[in-house]
Amino acid sequence: MLNLTYNYKIKPTKEQIEKIEHNLKVCRSVWNYALAERKLWYNSRSCPINSCSITSEYIVPPFEYPNYHIQSSNLTKAKKTYPFLKSGNAQAMQQTLRKLDRAFNDMKSQGKGFPRFKKKMKSFNLVSNKIEVEGNQIKRPLLKQVRFVKSREIPEGFQIKQVQVIKKASGYYVNLALELDVDVPTPPPHGHAVGLDVGIKSLLATSDGLTIKRPQFLDRVLRKIGLLQRKLRNKKKGSGKYLKLQKRIAKLHEKVANQRKDYHFKLAHQLCADTGMLFVEDINFTAWSKGMFSKQSLDMGLGQFITILEDVCSQTDIYFAKVDKDYTSQVCPNCGVHTGKKDLNQRLHVCPECGYQQDRDVAAAEVVLKRGLTAVGAPVVKQPSNGDLSGATTVA
Repeated sequence: MLNLTYNYKIKPTKEQIEKIEHNLKVCRSVWNYALAERKLWYNSRSCPINSCSITSEYIVPPFEYPNYHIQSSNLTKAKKTYPFLKSGNAQAMQQTLRKLDRAFNDMKSQGKGFPRFKKKMKSFNLVSNKIEVEGNQIKRPLLKQVRFVKSREIPEGFQIKQVQVIKKASGYYVNLALELDVDVPTPPPHGHAVGLDVGIKSLLATSDGLTIKRPQFLDRVLRKIGLLQRKLRNKKKGSGKYLKLQKRIAKLHEKVANQRKDYHFKLAHQLCADTGMLFVEDINFTAWSKGMFSKQSLDMGLGQFITILEDVCSQTDIYFAKVDKDYTSQVCPNCGVHTGKKDLNQRLHVCPECGYQQDRDVAAAEVVLKRGLTAVGAPVVKQPSNGDLSGATTVA
């Protein structure tokens, strides 16, 4: 099964905007109530059955764990009592409960944080077999027909399975989830192999010797954002000028996010050119972004870049794999000796055993490449360039 997601900007009428805003409010209420219900269940069972807290403990009547099916059934009953819920779209509310259920599953399986209450809802999903595209209009439930900017054609044979309506500072958008019933084989290891090492000083380095400097998307507009935020602080909260300034700040942040994403896609396609295999470090970027260089790490968006790179590899028949991240900067790529920890200001790798010298990040990328080729069982043929020990690596 081949799945794609296309993003388009829509141009809703005033009546359609009112419907979108109302459904965002209804979905926010459903999310917060369902989350509070689950949180109550967790808090009432936070201690062992034979030993309660000395100071205080939740005491509630026993009730079954409120999973998706129970909460969905309760929502259907609540709609008969509360007109506010009945006025919302049933699909949007059901999909909100599914999204919350996925958040709890990710918390348990992937170690993600506890879901949070939402002050504002920014999107909701609609699932239907009646979603169609005719010219520059999308026919779907709730909004009937809505015009959109057709920036690219939808590929033939794909079916629209789901629509996500998104509210941003610059307007309203839709994500069309497209599906094609075909078998997409995983690309086998082949061709020229490249290892990637990501860092803070440089965005990434490749085993071929390419080093990409850290882009500064946020730093370019940080001063302007700071000035607007100081002005915002002096405005009355909720006033017209306050909301206007708030929107200007949100648009600047959205512009930065768009520039970052566009750069990631272009860089991913550049790295995939004339490449058969790509190996990257298996890093937890969520934990990494909480370290000393959190602002720089979040500005680079490395987690997003790796996700985009994996998608581009799957679309361009390139083998992609993650390898163990431990000690990539402390191992000599030439002889394999553990050289010890390096200070951040030490940018050159010099092996005390074999004398191999290389840029620190490039050497780490070469270690990533070796680990990747070892994992796939591919023999390595090293091609020296200009008489040194660095060079292109291919599968023999």
